[in-house]
Amino acid sequence: MPVWFMRQAGRALPEYRQARGEGRFLDAIADPALCAEITLQPVRRYGVDAAVLFSDIVVPLAAIGFGVEIVPGTGPVVESPFRRAADLSRLRGLEAEADIPYVIETVRLLVRELEVPLIGFAGAPYTLASYLIEGGPSRDYALTKSLMHADPDLWMALMDRLADISLAFLAAQVGAGASAVQLFDSWAGGLSAADYERFVMPASRKVLSGLAGAGVPRIHFGVGNGELLGLMGEAGADVVGVDWRVPLAEARRRIGPGRAVQGNLDPALCLAPWDVVAGATRRVLADAGGQPGHVFNLGHGVLPATDPDILTRVVDLVHAEGRAGGAP
Repeated sequence: MPVWFMRQAGRALPEYRQARGEGRFLDAIADPALCAEITLQPVRRYGVDAAVLFSDIVVPLAAIGFGVEIVPGTGPVVESPFRRAADLSRLRGLEAEADIPYVIETVRLLVRELEVPLIGFAGAPYTLASYLIEGGPSRDYALTKSLMHADPDLWMALMDRLADISLAFLAAQVGAGASAVQLFDSWAGGLSAADYERFVMPASRKVLSGLAGAGVPRIHFGVGNGELLGLMGEAGADVVGVDWRVPLAEARRRIGPGRAVQGNLDPALCLAPWDVVAGATRRVLADAGGQPGHVFNLGHGVLPATDPDILTRVVDLVHAEGRAGGAP
């Protein structure tokens, strides 16, 4: 059974804190040697079956000069949020070789070094839009939903621009050697199915279908998206990520045949004693039912307070007791 963890590289690892040091997060992303080292750390420690590129979903937005900063303890913050049609001019296309050469070089370094596949990733248009409109993280996405409904034409133009940026970001990673990609629509779970299908799904489909001929698996992931699982599968993914709220067997039913599932251990449970974590891991494996097309993962990212040794034991348990199948 293959296993990797979202946000497996980062704050939970003491070696990450030592390598990362102080300074701007985006400056660290611009250092290919440092990013490659941070990406490799969890592969060495945990024995996971894939590395996930150390980066951030707002990197391409910062690279084109939209004015995004990653603030410690807060996350992405936008200096001048998106508010009106004139702001579309600030979202020029991403020219990968010129704008993100450091990301491309990081991927190339990793491909030479790794013995496991490298997963690249990007933010989905809706989640990127929510940061640009809200100006930072939000609990209710009120400004985002207001723009979506009040000015649908502007909204769709924004989503189309962001789809092009996300696609260019992913295509650059694949071109440099990434073996798979994940599209993060982390905040789409706050939408109704009707709003997702009308306002969000077309842009996500544009990104995923744009990689249809790239020859790499495409993973689509969201949080709190139980009511959207079927639609997210229809958007064009080969694999649909499932958070901890929906059992895998039910998730398979909602997603339908022909797609694999990824997930879905609650990351908060990894803070519990090992016997609790082991029991929860076995329940995920049992719920997967030995059916083909399951990648073990958490239902969201590794929490900073997680004991790295717990994750190592989860990997060992999944490898020992998980039963992988063939294509879904």
